[in-house]
Amino acid sequence: MLNRIEEFHTVEGVSLEVVRLRPEEYSSNPPIVMLHEGLGSVAMWKDFPERLAASTATEVIAYSRAGYGRSGPAKLPRTVRYMHDEGLKVLPRLIDLLEMEKPILFGHSDGGSIALICAGGTETALSGLVIMAPHIFVEQITVDSIAQAKEVWQTTDLPDRLGRFHDDAEAAFIGWNDIWLHSDFFHWNIEEYLSAIQVPVLAIQGQNDEYGSMVQIDGIARVIPNTLLLKLPNCRHSPHKDQPEAVLAACNQFIDSQMVCK
Repeated sequence: MLNRIEEFHTVEGVSLEVVRLRPEEYSSNPPIVMLHEGLGSVAMWKDFPERLAASTATEVIAYSRAGYGRSGPAKLPRTVRYMHDEGLKVLPRLIDLLEMEKPILFGHSDGGSIALICAGGTETALSGLVIMAPHIFVEQITVDSIAQAKEVWQTTDLPDRLGRFHDDAEAAFIGWNDIWLHSDFFHWNIEEYLSAIQVPVLAIQGQNDEYGSMVQIDGIARVIPNTLLLKLPNCRHSPHKDQPEAVLAACNQFIDSQMVCK
């Protein structure tokens, strides 16, 4: 059984939607903070946070960043440093506010990049990182797929579908899409943060990821020696959707191993 607690917390002047999932019987594992993708939110994780909490027997916290889900609006247009601002300012303050002790950061796509920035650019005490399909620099495949997403937004029912998960789906989409397609963003790079990361990392990527290639997680492993790589076949950009059992099994093995700083 899981206890579900829905809260709102104000960070950097914005009310953030937070959901805490607490198993009735806890393990000694550190809590897990989930960081969603560029179009994600608490609700867009669907049942995966519950499955992760049940599987690991630990508290799982998911939140919607500003401009997403039920959180307050973000300042638009976004800047090239929007993920830096989240990882260096918002996330550390939220962790302090929620009084989480050495959590594991679990990030998908943009969320994975934010986790790396936080781990390598702040003094936030962490136990480990689980990152799925992160970006450490911009690839052409990423830009091409984001350009295709803009066309889908303009020509299909995607606005209505995203509207089920965001108070302002248009702002969420345009804020993400516009900055990734801005000419200045092609030079975005967070490799400078990797060498400072001291906690173990589990990096997961689908072999059919339409938003990035294996050079992303291979680049992480070259710099952070305490990195485990999981490259999943028949898997696109969202391993927790395409291969949930494999992701859960890898997370359990990673967390229960002696690698994670407990």
